[in-house]
Amino acid sequence: MTAPTPVLARPADARRPDPVTDRFVRDCLVPGSALRTAVRDASYPPAFADCWGGRMLQRPLFAPESQVMGFAADLDAFVTLLESVPDRLFDGDLARYCDHLGIEAERASVLRRFAVGPLTRYGRADVYHDGTGFRLLEINMASNLGGTDRSEMQRALEDVPAFRAFARENGLGHVHTGERLRAALAAVRPAHLGGDTPRGAVICGRGGLEKYGHLLRGFTEMMERLGLRFELGELDDVHERGGRVLLRGAPVDVALRFFNVDDVFWDRRSRARAELLFRAHEEERLLLWSPINGSLFSNKGALALLSDPDLRSTLTASEAAVVDRVLPETFLLTPGSVPYCREHRAGLILKPLRDFGGRGIVAGWRLDDREWRAVLEESPERHYVVQRRVVPAAEQVVCPDSGRAEDWHAVWGMFFTPDGYAGTDVRAAPAAHSAVINYGANPHVRTGCVFTYA
Repeated sequence: MTAPTPVLARPADARRPDPVTDRFVRDCLVPGSALRTAVRDASYPPAFADCWGGRMLQRPLFAPESQVMGFAADLDAFVTLLESVPDRLFDGDLARYCDHLGIEAERASVLRRFAVGPLTRYGRADVYHDGTGFRLLEINMASNLGGTDRSEMQRALEDVPAFRAFARENGLGHVHTGERLRAALAAVRPAHLGGDTPRGAVICGRGGLEKYGHLLRGFTEMMERLGLRFELGELDDVHERGGRVLLRGAPVDVALRFFNVDDVFWDRRSRARAELLFRAHEEERLLLWSPINGSLFSNKGALALLSDPDLRSTLTASEAAVVDRVLPETFLLTPGSVPYCREHRAGLILKPLRDFGGRGIVAGWRLDDREWRAVLEESPERHYVVQRRVVPAAEQVVCPDSGRAEDWHAVWGMFFTPDGYAGTDVRAAPAAHSAVINYGANPHVRTGCVFTYA
């Protein structure tokens, strides 16, 4: 594969031009501003506050609704193209597709468990705003996602008088991710329910509640407020009796899958319990949200294939334009691309195909030539993608205590359901600590939310 032509990045200190942000920051800089402390003053649901109370970005982000919805439309078209990659390049042979991406045969067999029929279009796209528009970093098509409860921040902020006045003056609005998820689940509810309220469960892999329980309690708290009760459990808690799926003895109608392929790949017992859920979903005795095959396209190598010359030759002009608007140049690391990578170290970032949470990411601009060369030589072929660096535009945030403004960089997490755009969460870090903006990899990262305006 031919490596892409390098594109010059924006200056690292450039700020995103946005009039509502400018007005918000100016107000926060006024001594005694009530707007400056709005995030801290808001009253949040208990589980959400327990998890995020000390890790909130001290202001929301703002963007024109037209810009957010324009990117969301591009993202919808982009996901359609992503789903078409196996057909376009591998004649629909998912085994060949997985092999090309370095996915082991047995792991691939789990991912292909629901290869027949349409994918459940549910996920989150992580994007930067480079000052001119949004650019995709990676996409997660799965139900084991974080960030779905961040819309509770917007709801809480709207109850703070200073922020409510600012929102009214600037025509602010937002899309609530939990409400969109509730609507998506209602559209595909199991037929046997009739008018009854479904009984839900969030199912983790073995040990998942210890690892993710503090995050999931905020989600279940939000969904219960919206009229859907979800119990938390693990695959070991799942059983079957009389044709019904049970979690610790209680019937389940909707199971939100919070386990991934690795949770069932190495563990025969967990795999059998997962198969119980898969089979019940196929037989329409239970709604599994979502089946595991969406993860075929969360592999970062899938993004690289959209830049493959063989695939580009199959795209229409409008399809190619969507890819170019959404995706920075992204390609698989192979022996043939190493010389290009060595030459353009400062503009490239190396990402493992399957890891998440910022693990294994190497930013070329943070290494010298010798260190970068060593990383490239040690990286197994086709286990990494290389992506052109996108420099995020800075977001000014005013500290509620000192009153000083500081530049932060943000990842915008845009959710989508089968009905389209489903809201945005934010994770952000001070510009000086923002090479990797992920909670697990960076203790400086804070969580936030987004409002739009006309």
